[in-house]
Amino acid sequence: MTFILGINAFHADASAALIKDGNIIGAVEEERFRRIKHWAGFPSQAIRWCLDEANINIGDVDHISINTQPNAHKLRRMLYVMQTLPNPRFLIRRWKNKKERNDLHQQLSLSFPEAKINAQLHFIEHHLSHLASAFYASPFLESSIISIDGFGDFASAAWGHGSKTQIRVDGHVFFPHSLGAFYTAITQYLGFPNYGDEYKVMGLAPYGKPHYLKEMRQIVKVREDGTYELNLNFFQHSGKKDLDHQWSSGTPSVGRHWSERLESLLGPARKPDEKLEQKHMDIAMSTQAMYEEAFFALLNSIYRRDKSRNLCVAGGCGANSVANGKITANTDFENVYVQAAAGDAGGALGAALEVWHQLGRGRCAPMLNAYLGCKSTTNQIRNILELSDIRQRLETENCSIEELSDSSIYDKVSDALIRGEVVGWFEGRMEWGPRALGHRSILGDPRRHDMKDILNLKIKRRESFRPFAPSVLKEAAKDWFMCDSEVPFMMQVFSIKEDKRTLIPAVTHVDGSGRLQTVSKEQNGRYYELINCFYQKTGVPMILNTSFNENEPIVCKPEEALDCFLRTKMDVLVVEDILIRRK
Repeated sequence: MTFILGINAFHADASAALIKDGNIIGAVEEERFRRIKHWAGFPSQAIRWCLDEANINIGDVDHISINTQPNAHKLRRMLYVMQTLPNPRFLIRRWKNKKERNDLHQQLSLSFPEAKINAQLHFIEHHLSHLASAFYASPFLESSIISIDGFGDFASAAWGHGSKTQIRVDGHVFFPHSLGAFYTAITQYLGFPNYGDEYKVMGLAPYGKPHYLKEMRQIVKVREDGTYELNLNFFQHSGKKDLDHQWSSGTPSVGRHWSERLESLLGPARKPDEKLEQKHMDIAMSTQAMYEEAFFALLNSIYRRDKSRNLCVAGGCGANSVANGKITANTDFENVYVQAAAGDAGGALGAALEVWHQLGRGRCAPMLNAYLGCKSTTNQIRNILELSDIRQRLETENCSIEELSDSSIYDKVSDALIRGEVVGWFEGRMEWGPRALGHRSILGDPRRHDMKDILNLKIKRRESFRPFAPSVLKEAAKDWFMCDSEVPFMMQVFSIKEDKRTLIPAVTHVDGSGRLQTVSKEQNGRYYELINCFYQKTGVPMILNTSFNENEPIVCKPEEALDCFLRTKMDVLVVEDILIRRK
């Protein structure tokens, strides 16, 4: 019996994953426990949860791996420093972050002072961890693999080929050139300053036209070999200036990536409180178009070498679901697997899976669903509902409580959705990755023109240009979407068939697309049955699905689901077998 613990630490989306004999026991992000989005630091609580889930202690773990190799690409780093003479403060920050990661045993000892740590420690290069998280979790026994993100271990991208139990790394794009840094810079320029705001630019893009693509090609140059480089005159992340960033504890932050030269090319930057104008939408669309141009050029170069029909995608840019949905149309790849936790959190799982296969063990089991986190029993929920403060809040909100069979819950919830009510749906194990996939979700009727406004008024309070996503019965997806493949993790956007768009306006984006999640009876259980019940009543085989939160990490525990329900204007809450309704 072999236990391997994987860790993503001292970076955004700190996380932990535990595997036993090649099977994933659990995987979870630290933010779910700390209740701070994208929490950066050492994932002590995520580690403890993984150990508790396996009913073991830290001393029982055989191997501990972290998704960084501090001395990776050492010669390239040294050459870059000698050639560019970076700001000394920049070098000191990098050295401190590297030291924290090197002190893995010390960090573990501080977090688990009561235990003796017997595990062998492994440092797995950042992008190799990403590649492993995608290929070994996929159902493919051979595949091309790509990882694209901001930066990790002095590289911003890596690609190669996976075959059964081995990964061959064929190439990298190195610091300071990065599609992730490019997207972050334009995100900041457009007035979205927070870590992880890139998805807002992706959501804004369909409202614009690529009128600034010519300018974007001055910022990003695609080379003949399919790789890319940045015009560094438009950036300030290369080390000449010391950009503030915070990876050690709490909310992650990064300094401003773009230089004043960008304003001479695109005009004045938008302030966060300024109104979005058509120009900003056009820049967002041009940014997305430039990313896709570079991304597909690299993918086509990889395909020409490997000739594989399969592609696995990971890295922070792997969350660009719009580009992911266009891969098969713009390359010769036929089958695409995008990791549920494509970003840095997923590196924890990749680091663990890479160690398992480096030990010469058999191919691990594929990750067919993302339900790898915490769960609660109905009995535990009953006890929570008996707490005096919870009972008082429920009474104040005039709530009724029923414990129902599955069939009754499906019937009542589908009826509530049809009435235009907003439903919180909490069941089973929490999702791994940034997407709510039907276990920690807020649900609505996709047929209603006003559902987006209802959700934003009652709960989400987010920008009006951001779309909501559909969860669709797998067998019906091809009848509604220009897609004939499984998309279990909501990591790809596809066009909705033109004759169907007016039937589901709440999940149809302005360009006629939707970020798809296919739902199967085998992998999604009760969630499938709920959608199927809605389908039988309406003829529409999908429901609107958004994450169960309100400007916070997705809820983890029943108490958090109850709190979110009670402090918002949600109409119905289902927590396992218990249905709570505002009268």
